[in-house]
Amino acid sequence: MFKPSRVAAMLPAYDLERAKAFYRDKLGLTPSQDMGGGGLIYQLAGGGGFVLYVSGGKPSGTHTQLAFEVQDVVQAAKDLKAKGVGLEEYDTPTLKTVDGIADMDGFKGAWFKDSEGNLIAIAPPMPVAARA
Repeated sequence: MFKPSRVAAMLPAYDLERAKAFYRDKLGLTPSQDMGGGGLIYQLAGGGGFVLYVSGGKPSGTHTQLAFEVQDVVQAAKDLKAKGVGLEEYDTPTLKTVDGIADMDGFKGAWFKDSEGNLIAIAPPMPVAARA
């Protein structure tokens, strides 16, 4: 039976060095492992992680590919803006942002694109299901 224990995102990077610099300089992240020029593994303190890998493909940037959980979305958005990260703005029937932040019945979120065009979200922590 299929019983996954964790999940990790895989993000394409056309220019791995440019992506590494973005994640280091804008987000303050350091890879935990270099896969010999073909990819970088990032492990976060909360137990999750993601991989940036070299790809000739191009991300669509039209849907969320990764979400960073933060305690305070408004403060995290301010911190990102201070580092020169532009937040996406949306004005649709189902999603509207003000200064880059959406308020969906008390649940706040924001989105930005990394150096490679991947669409990244910041949001409050997701509830963890109880284990049986």
